[in-house]
Amino acid sequence: MKKIFIVLFIASVTVLSCKQKSSEVSEFLSPEEGASIAAGSSVTLKLNLEGGSFDSVQYLVDTSVVSVKTDTGAVQVSTSGFPLGARLLTARVYNGKDASDITSNILLLPAAAPAKYTYRVVNTYPHDTSSYTQGLEFHDGIFYESGGGTPDRGLGLSSLRKVTPATGKVVKKLDLDGNIFAEGLTMVGDKLIQLTWLNGFGIVYDKNTFQKLKEFPYQSSREGWGLCFDGSRIWKSDGSNRIFMLNKDSYQEQGFIEVYDNKGPVNELNELEYIDGKIYANVYGTDRIVVVNPSTGAVEADMVLSDIAPLADRFETGNVLNGIAWDAAGKRLFVTGKKWPKLFHIELSATALTAR
Repeated sequence: MKKIFIVLFIASVTVLSCKQKSSEVSEFLSPEEGASIAAGSSVTLKLNLEGGSFDSVQYLVDTSVVSVKTDTGAVQVSTSGFPLGARLLTARVYNGKDASDITSNILLLPAAAPAKYTYRVVNTYPHDTSSYTQGLEFHDGIFYESGGGTPDRGLGLSSLRKVTPATGKVVKKLDLDGNIFAEGLTMVGDKLIQLTWLNGFGIVYDKNTFQKLKEFPYQSSREGWGLCFDGSRIWKSDGSNRIFMLNKDSYQEQGFIEVYDNKGPVNELNELEYIDGKIYANVYGTDRIVVVNPSTGAVEADMVLSDIAPLADRFETGNVLNGIAWDAAGKRLFVTGKKWPKLFHIELSATALTAR
């Protein structure tokens, strides 16, 4: 038995050794692993094969075959049509029936830098400083607001509010259970949909009565941050650079986009608003709003509103810009921040709006 085992062991080692020799691949010479590539441009793929023989090399980007070669000459591959973000490169080296893979990766980024929007304040409204604003909506002359916080975090109880714009008066308020930290908010028909941060579920209300109709669980998205509705589907952020697409009726996730500007991923996407075909997103911890193409995830424009509210009006460190609402009928854009005393109607620069 020992002799048989030894013979089998030697035979298996010999087979493995032959396989490694026949198609031993060292590395991608080009591109450099993790290289940032402008989306739509061509990338040069070139291999270093060390010893052994091969019949052909099949090149793949993710799961798509982009070229087949019978030598190790460089291959030019267009990145047009591939999504932004990390893309897997594979060289599959064939020798007879045997094949071995060598992999690398690139990061596809938007080719153009985002346009820089400027703004002017058209009007200023009072805002309740007890609201740690997480979500803001404007419909039929009324603000609907989701305020976050739990008692142990010192921010007061989370709430759902209905607010009169001219006075900032809260005309209807629902306080949530003390263990819930409320987050983003959007409206779909006669329903309000509100996220919770770490509780793992969203809440659906009747928009008129604030009666809770149901809860729905999150799926792949890790947390609840921001929400918006584009008329056919809901978009949900979770604190990463991903924005998830949710079915407007079942609230089930149906995919996601990844958000990048020309420098890399834009993380900590928070409050969302859908405006004329684009997603406007607050970047948590900053006074920055990015304008995202929902088809590609590319940041097409951004703005920094750090001078819109003086530090004296922010009361506490971390009370940053958070809250975007769009008056679709009046074409008015509103912004505010966490526990800010003011809410602003702003107008974006016409010049910046046409810049790309």
